[in-house]
Amino acid sequence: MDAHRTIERAARDSYGRLLAFLAARSRDVAAAEDALADAFRAALETWPRTGVPEKPEAWLLTAARRRAIDAGRHARVHAEAVPTLLAVADEAQDLASADMMFPDERLKLMFVCAHPAIDAAARTPLMLQTVLGLDAARIASAFLVQPAAMGQRLTRAKAKIRDAGMAFELPQPKDLPPRLHAVLEAIYAAYGSGWDDVAGADPRRKGLALEAIDLGRLLLQLMPGEPEVQGLLALMLHCEARRDGRRTPAGDYVPLSEQDAARWSRAMIVEAEQLLMAAEKGGRIGRFQLEAAIQSAHAQRAVTGHTDWEAIALLYEGLVRLAPTIGALVGRAAAVAEARGAATGWELLNAIPADATRSYQPYWALAAHLLKRMQRLPEAEEAYNRAIGLCEDPGMREFLMRRAGQVP
Repeated sequence: MDAHRTIERAARDSYGRLLAFLAARSRDVAAAEDALADAFRAALETWPRTGVPEKPEAWLLTAARRRAIDAGRHARVHAEAVPTLLAVADEAQDLASADMMFPDERLKLMFVCAHPAIDAAARTPLMLQTVLGLDAARIASAFLVQPAAMGQRLTRAKAKIRDAGMAFELPQPKDLPPRLHAVLEAIYAAYGSGWDDVAGADPRRKGLALEAIDLGRLLLQLMPGEPEVQGLLALMLHCEARRDGRRTPAGDYVPLSEQDAARWSRAMIVEAEQLLMAAEKGGRIGRFQLEAAIQSAHAQRAVTGHTDWEAIALLYEGLVRLAPTIGALVGRAAAVAEARGAATGWELLNAIPADATRSYQPYWALAAHLLKRMQRLPEAEEAYNRAIGLCEDPGMREFLMRRAGQVP
């Protein structure tokens, strides 16, 4: 296999596990990040000449050891972390020689990032960067803050972990629930980032949706009776079931209401429904269960042939009361517009504060659609232009341009 493709795959598939393995032993996230980044750079320089090693992950961990020593000499790695990273590399070599997989400690690192001593606003972004490899700029965009401010927030959080000597171990069962919300948010945000890359064109996000589902399954093993964990996994599976329906065979973007339900994965839908029913037995409704229930209502079209928009609108009402995020508010307006008319949906959409919608592309896409239905054509054209300008996906942009071209 081509060396560069192998390195790209290792970065995509193993970055979080490699970093968690290093950080759990050094207790210095920034030091582990530096060592691992240098190891990947060494692979880019070495593998094209020498060939891909038999065990790429073990090679990277061993390289991280050497790079940690060099980095320590240049004071780029916290000095106390270097001896631990040396021991880590020896452990990695032992695991490789025994033909064993090194432990998957991503959840451990995520729960460390959710420690009560860390600023609440930094917990989910810290997980997204360390465990899931998203860059600070993309995280900042998702949380509607400036990249520089997000970078500072993440740096402070990593220093807090190092200086406080936080234990890299899973909390006691009684301490898991207070940290769970941030972990759920991070997994869902990672899934959303991978899901938004509908064409799979961004190599940084390739495989991210499946990695989020994998983390959801690991979390379910850790907390098998937690309804919100079941709800999150059900939500992701319902969405993932429709991945093939989001594009025509020619590659054109297809909105949910126009997708061919025959292209949806029945196996994923069945698994999601089983998880949702198990969550309902828990008797504690939560945000992710409601979002999964909304996707479940959409999935019923594969059986009934139609969408029960009134049921979806009612589910959104419950979601907005529980978690009035910008996504929930826009989703409610869309569902109400389908169930009760464009004007009613527009009233809800127009009531969302302008500060929250200025850069939120789905808002402008829905606004354009509703304004067009209400024959407010100049406003619809302006909204389409805003939606197109904010759209990062070429296929979706082309879809919106076609819709804009249909405005009389």
